[in-house]
Amino acid sequence: MSIQKTLWGSLTALVLLTGTSNVAFAEMPAHSSEKTSQFQRIEQPLGLKVGVAIAGLALIGVELWWFLLYKSPES
Repeated sequence: MSIQKTLWGSLTALVLLTGTSNVAFAEMPAHSSEKTSQFQRIEQPLGLKVGVAIAGLALIGVELWWFLLYKSPES
């Protein structure tokens, strides 16, 4: 049971630390060659970014639970 508490505590700490980090990411300046490129940067809404991150962390948590903590019923 202590492994499960440790796992959930670690996942919670990871979510809290990544959600409150104040790291500034530098963006590359827009050059004329980037404007004619076939790819364009699309800014995603913050809610979508957060939702995808939470869903990814939830899936990682389920996989860790399945492989480390799940005990199959003895037949």
